[in-house]
Amino acid sequence: MTFVVVDIETTGLSKSYHKITEIAGIKTEKGRVLDEFHTLVDPEVKIPPFIRHLTGINNEMVKDAPVIDDVIGDFCDFLGDSVFVAHNATFDYGFLSRNASFAGLELGNKRLCTRRLAARLVPMLASKRLDALCQHFRIINEDEHRAMGDARATLCVFNNFQNMLKRMGIEEKSDIIRFERTSKKEVIEKYGAPWLPRKARV
Repeated sequence: MTFVVVDIETTGLSKSYHKITEIAGIKTEKGRVLDEFHTLVDPEVKIPPFIRHLTGINNEMVKDAPVIDDVIGDFCDFLGDSVFVAHNATFDYGFLSRNASFAGLELGNKRLCTRRLAARLVPMLASKRLDALCQHFRIINEDEHRAMGDARATLCVFNNFQNMLKRMGIEEKSDIIRFERTSKKEVIEKYGAPWLPRKARV
């Protein structure tokens, strides 16, 4: 039951127009880190000033990095058949899947989104952003807005969610995926309020 926690940095928000500048992945099993993947990526376009300021990744840093066609195969090999985990997983998976298809590859991995899990496990939080979840769980992200820093922070958040799910009797990969796709109303009907201590639940 392996998971790969993924984060990417890009030149913008559109998978159809913008480019990947950094990829990070952390492979875990039963809470234990098995392997890591990290690379800068030459987007072959100028990185916009806003993105340079946000991520700290500039044109000089990526000029000698491999282009996406030269790394996407290695990333797919690293991912294997593990569950793909990310915060806002649709964003990361969309970029990587699109670029994999250009290289004749296909991502068919099951996905888990820690933002969706947050909506079901800690709905009382006003924000489900990664930085808000880090603050809630007292996680220090020492390299925010860089791929590996955010991947490590997301892994810590995911580990906290797995512990919460385990207390609810949800441990198997398929059950976690099914829970993430359950509506918030159904979660409350079936499990009460899992974010509260057991004695505080109605």
